[in-house]
Amino acid sequence: MTEPQLLALLNDLIARWEGEVVEFKRAGHDYSTDKIGQYFSALANEANLRGLSCAWLVFGIDNKQRAVVGTDYRPEADRLQSLKHQISDGTQPSVTLRNIHELHHANGRVLLFEIPAAPRGMPIAWKGHYYSRSGESLDALGV
Repeated sequence: MTEPQLLALLNDLIARWEGEVVEFKRAGHDYSTDKIGQYFSALANEANLRGLSCAWLVFGIDNKQRAVVGTDYRPEADRLQSLKHQISDGTQPSVTLRNIHELHHANGRVLLFEIPAAPRGMPIAWKGHYYSRSGESLDALGV
């Protein structure tokens, strides 16, 4: 995606705000890979239930202000891309991020993690646990 396309996508996601298939995080320098994996599971499962092709985890957004604040999470490209391998290692069945989009916004760097929907009839687990969303919260998925 081009920068203008990413900006339009970000603006659209912010306008619709959080729900079962979109999660915003401020995410400073460090953010737990396990927490990312839990969100990956939940968002992938919810996208499947809603018949969507993907869900979004977005870093660099302040939840309270609903504003771009930027993130310095994994600023090195190779380290950022290694997250795909870490997600693949922790998911059952083994799935990973479709894409990691980096947007250089006027208010700071934004990362948009594109999470593919779980395959139909096959929920995604993170380290043996299935997750779902209840509004803006993480929950256990009853399977």
